Amino acid sequence: MSFLAIDIGNTRLKWALYDHPHPGARLQRQGAVFLEAIDSLADSDWKSLPEPDSMLGCVVAGEAVRRRVEEQLELWDLAPRWVVPGAHDAGVINGYDHPHRLGADRWVALVGARQRALVGGTPRPALAVMVGTAVTVDAIDTEGRFLGGLILPGFGLMLRALETGTAGLRVPTGDVVDFPTNTSDALMSGGANAIAGAIERQHRKLLKRTGQAPLLLMAGGASPKLAPTLDLPFEVVDTLLFEGLLALQARRLAL
Repeated sequence: MSFLAIDIGNTRLKWALYDHPHPGARLQRQGAVFLEAIDSLADSDWKSLPEPDSMLGCVVAGEAVRRRVEEQLELWDLAPRWVVPGAHDAGVINGYDHPHRLGADRWVALVGARQRALVGGTPRPALAVMVGTAVTVDAIDTEGRFLGGLILPGFGLMLRALETGTAGLRVPTGDVVDFPTNTSDALMSGGANAIAGAIERQHRKLLKRTGQAPLLLMAGGASPKLAPTLDLPFEVVDTLLFEGLLALQARRLAL
C-alpha cells in the first residue's frame, strides 16, 4: 500500500514515497526538483521507484504545470489525485470566506499542523508557517478551526522589489545580523525581521484568542534564513505538507 505524496510549489516540486497512506507511515524515499526539470522525472528521479499504489498531491503552480506532472505519472498505472480545499477535512474546519479559494498548499499544511497539535492528547492551537516564494502564516485553534492567515512576500520577492524600485541596491545576498553595517546584510536582515515580526504578532493574537501558547511549525526552503531571527519556540518540519497529505489520503480511504 505504498503512497506517493507530491507538493508542487511556485519554484520546486517535492515528492515523498511512504510505505502506507496514513499518518506515521515510514518514509522510504524523497526528492525535489525545480519546475524547469519536471519533464524528466519519469526518466530520472522516479524511474527506479517501485510503483506506488496511490498518490495525492497539492499544486499552486497552475494547471499547465499540473498537466506536465500528470504526464510524468503515466510511468505508472496511477490515477492522479489533487487536493481541492473544502469546508472541512481530516479534522480541520475551513474558516476562509470562500473555502475553495484557499491555496491547496496552505490547506494541506493546516491539516499537517493539526496532526501535530493533537500529539499528547491535549489539542493545542497552532501556527503553520511556510517560508518559500511567498510566506504564509495560518492559525488554527484547539478545535481545529482555521481562523485565517497572512500572505507576505518571501525573501526573494522582497529583495527583487527593492532592486527594481530603488537605485544602487543590486548587491550580493547578505546575512541576518542584529545591527547590519553593510547594505547586503541590511537587506537580508530587514526581510527576516519583517517576516519574523508578522509571525510574532500572529502568535500573540492566537495566544490571546485561545488562552494557550500556540505550537509554531515552520516549513519551506527559506526557513533556515528566518529561524535565527524568531524570539519564539518553534519547530522546523520539512515534511509538514507530506504529513497533511498522508492524513487527507487516510481520510479518503476511510470514507
